[in-house]
Amino acid sequence: MPGVLRTVLGWVMAVGLWELVGRTLLAGRHLVGTPSGIVAKLVDNAEVYGRGLWFTTREAALGYLLGNLAAVALALLVVLLPGVERLVLRFALVVYCLPLVALGPLLRLVYGFGDGPQITLAAFAVFYLTLVPLLVGLRAVPQSWLDLTATYGRGRWTTLVVIRARASLPYLMAGLQATVPAAFLGALVGEFTGAERGVGVLSILALRSLDTDGLWALMLLSTAVSLLGYLLVAWAARRLAVEQPTVLLSTPGHGRGRSASERLLRALGGILVTTSVVLAAWVGVFAVTGLNPYFAKRPWDVWDWLVSSPESGAHRDELLTAALETAAVAIPGYFAGLLLGVVLATLFSLSPRLRRALTPVAVALRCVPVIAIAPLLVAALGRGAFGTAVVVAIMTFFPTLVSCLYGLAQLPGQVADVFATYATPSTRVLLLGRLPAMAPAFFASARIAAPTALLAATVAEWLATGTGLGNMMAVDAATSRYTSLWSTVVVVTLVALAAYALVEAVERRVLRVVAPEQLRW
Repeated sequence: MPGVLRTVLGWVMAVGLWELVGRTLLAGRHLVGTPSGIVAKLVDNAEVYGRGLWFTTREAALGYLLGNLAAVALALLVVLLPGVERLVLRFALVVYCLPLVALGPLLRLVYGFGDGPQITLAAFAVFYLTLVPLLVGLRAVPQSWLDLTATYGRGRWTTLVVIRARASLPYLMAGLQATVPAAFLGALVGEFTGAERGVGVLSILALRSLDTDGLWALMLLSTAVSLLGYLLVAWAARRLAVEQPTVLLSTPGHGRGRSASERLLRALGGILVTTSVVLAAWVGVFAVTGLNPYFAKRPWDVWDWLVSSPESGAHRDELLTAALETAAVAIPGYFAGLLLGVVLATLFSLSPRLRRALTPVAVALRCVPVIAIAPLLVAALGRGAFGTAVVVAIMTFFPTLVSCLYGLAQLPGQVADVFATYATPSTRVLLLGRLPAMAPAFFASARIAAPTALLAATVAEWLATGTGLGNMMAVDAATSRYTSLWSTVVVVTLVALAAYALVEAVERRVLRVVAPEQLRW
């Protein structure tokens, strides 16, 4: 009882301090709503807010379901046909790297004013965040188990159902948890591009009228729904938890390694095949749907704008300037988000009390829709690189935290028993056991975070700063400069792919030593 009383008193003091600061130091700055004002908005607009929240939640839930089903289907395809893995992953990455800022207006032109853009963007924001850790989990099986199924003449399907699916469950649940707020963000971006209803529409009205209390009320409602979804998935993960992980005994590799020239040719061949597939899909989808070339530009239009037209030099200079502005916030935000996620996961593994105290804060911070909080953060921290980098770090740290927590829990039971037998200190167990076990999950989140940081930077630039590639795409969409818009989308996608490939190269070098099972099927 005293503990409960202290908790209640702590919350009362925090709310009181919030009210005091909102009415004194921050009064009139339109940055922070006061608790009394937020409650009044919730009471006065309960019906309107409730209806908007229902629409957005439904769109996010449908996108969440479709996106995760697509991730599972792609993972099954890769397991059953390992030869197509790199092609599938590259194509999926291209789709994920498409900036929501640019994709939203284009989808609005395709779908009209219905729920299609919101659901599609929610699915796009979700599927890759689940696909990458799921593939890591599907590989996390002892080689002896695979040898056993091969001895009995079982095929890939039996191995998938009996062995790989069970091993992948913790990683799948990590992806499902991390994608809850991502789905809500995708739906909100769709609503910001011309929807007729939903929390995004209400947030736009609140921003335009400088209704800070109303904006905070909507933000807290969105956070509550995302947090509830996260907790539901966490509850399901605990119910479905399997026994302690098994030691994964795998040899570093067999046979002669490829020479540098062979690796280069293989990489170039993969890039050529992926480029051909993406271009064919680009042209084919537009041809089948019959989209108007005025806004649905084809690859040759982009080539002309960037390379062959007389003004292409000026166009490239414009893109380069914007790209450097975006890189200046995306790169530090990326590393800050990764570092914060790893540090928090490590501290949580060492101190269960700290984990119980800070997990709700971490979850709530990520569940706050960045589309609502970005303008407030930038206004509070300034329109320079620091404010936008903070937004990027917030969007990248949470998937890293969730993945690393699951990775730290993958310390094999037999290894944990050995440490316990010798009364090994928890810090030494962390260094010698849990961190190596976490490596696959960490690099999976680092790969995801690379394009995510770029997408987060463009969202923040679109909403608040008026700089960089995000602002350029927003202006292009508003002024119907569709060739410029599509060219910027291509550049953003290529930069994100390059960042992903760089992280992947580092990952392969590390996992070749600490987790060689991740490099083969």
